Amino acid sequence: QVRLVESGGGLVQAGGSLRLSCAASGSDFSDLIMGWYHQAPGKQRELAAVIHPSGRTNYADSMRGRFTISRDNAKNTVSLQMNSLKPEDTGVYYCNAVSVGPGYASNFWGQGTQVTVSS
Repeated sequence: QVRLVESGGGLVQAGGSLRLSCAASGSDFSDLIMGWYHQAPGKQRELAAVIHPSGRTNYADSMRGRFTISRDNAKNTVSLQMNSLKPEDTGVYYCNAVSVGPGYASNFWGQGTQVTVSS
């Protein structure tokens, strides 16, 4: 079982920046695939960024070049630096952890943190 607690959301003007953080506990963090998902109002939750145990990253097309995901295995945290924010970035951001083993993959979610970008 993995427990995830997000922080860092808030209200920001378009063009501004925010940094989200997620603290994980309950598992070997360095083995987890960590990600951030974005759920815009009235829409489905979608992947924003992911970072693998190797450090390899991937981003949604709309966020590539503006968002940066990073992890600190010593502190069991994953962060999402969001720059040049746009109103369409508004929504709830969820931290996600995937634990992969022989024949299984388990997903864990944080409670979400609200990001509102005003135009």
